[in-house]
Amino acid sequence: MINKIANSIAQAIGAVADGSTVMVGGFGTAGIPGELVDGLIETGAKELTVINNNAGNGDTGLAALLKAGRVKKIICSFPRQTDSHVFDELYRSGKLELELVPQGNLAERIRAAGAGIGAFFTPTGYGTDLAFHADGSEKETRVIDGQHYILEYPLHADLSLIKAETGDRWGNLTFRKAARNFGPIMAMAGKRSVASVHDIVELGAIDPEHIVTPGIFVSALVQVPRSATQGGGFKVSP
Repeated sequence: MINKIANSIAQAIGAVADGSTVMVGGFGTAGIPGELVDGLIETGAKELTVINNNAGNGDTGLAALLKAGRVKKIICSFPRQTDSHVFDELYRSGKLELELVPQGNLAERIRAAGAGIGAFFTPTGYGTDLAFHADGSEKETRVIDGQHYILEYPLHADLSLIKAETGDRWGNLTFRKAARNFGPIMAMAGKRSVASVHDIVELGAIDPEHIVTPGIFVSALVQVPRSATQGGGFKVSP
């Protein structure tokens, strides 16, 4: 009998090797799997590459992972906001590597990994510093129908941590409004994908038409308490 429901966060996440690439869902504080990030810290894994939309808020969640010194590189589209002091300190002191990716490119690179696409051309970033690799070499370019494009490659992960709303024992998931954000594509792009859910229902209770992430893309799920506040966001630095 297929049953992907874990008894604890530690059991759901399992062992995480040093140097792993980990995707963390969320857009600011909306949809970030805070409990799973805390569980990742507890594994002791270090030298991680983290893929997320931003680079942590305040001192909790992703910011706590950075503060613990477990991350060597972060790949994101929006690293700075008013409460990104943990990221700012680490990056300015040279303790954290940053790969800045435009948000649409970030989403498409993650989606491409899950869809088995080897690479794709995009106009976003052409003619800017983002058209170069970290080592200074220029990314491959092409002119298609008179438009300039640059070549981007998929982003794969050893582990994806996502926050969902409801799940069943097969791992089928639904999400809550904007908390959905990167969750579905990150689940597809991870070799292992772990979801936290607030509600676990009987198999068949979720209308098949309402399933956003099919269980085939989910390795394990764990139930976590519902916080007093849901959603949230972040403030943009002036």
